Amino acid sequence: MDDSETDFNLKVVMVSFKQCLNEKEEILMDHYLSGWRGLVKFLNSLGTIFTFISKDVVAKLQIMEQLRSSPQGEHYVSLQSMVTYEVSHQLVDLQRRAHHPDSGCRTVLRLHRALHWLQLFLEGLRASPEDARTSTLCTDSYNASLATHHPWVVRQAVTVAFCALPTRKVFLEAMKVGPPEQAVVMLSEALPFLERVYDITQKLYAEHMLLDLP
Repeated sequence: MDDSETDFNLKVVMVSFKQCLNEKEEILMDHYLSGWRGLVKFLNSLGTIFTFISKDVVAKLQIMEQLRSSPQGEHYVSLQSMVTYEVSHQLVDLQRRAHHPDSGCRTVLRLHRALHWLQLFLEGLRASPEDARTSTLCTDSYNASLATHHPWVVRQAVTVAFCALPTRKVFLEAMKVGPPEQAVVMLSEALPFLERVYDITQKLYAEHMLLDLP
């Protein structure tokens, strides 16, 4: 697929998340970052409403791309190898942001939280009736995920911004996979892969007590 916005297709993006997992169910970083770059295009195609998320995601992607291309890049091939490397070499700030504010573990945790919001929102779009209010779907997904990690001022501003969201039909058409009915079918097929990536990451971070990194 060409990198341009006009050739964006959410189905192709979702394939990146399917390819994230190898036979050992390790999450391959290059495919993970590729999937996120596609999701950013999707968010940006809907206007400035999601800028508060996409700008932060882009910054986090840049950090991870720098780590992948660094002399230590081999340790960042998979999420599992990254966690093992950073934890064993004490490259993660566990109590407060100090010596390693841009560690891979902390950076992916922020992406992981945003992925949970997007997963919940896309599932809401898939399962909801035609006349469902996207503002309600998005707010509910946000409150169940990212809101916990945002200060009150941000939560209020975001909730107000969601009131201006386009209709469910516009969201489904923005996925560029055909009419809304086809988009719903695509989401039914693709969302389990997104959910699997999320679940594996959640379990890995929980095992290493990394879910609350400052």
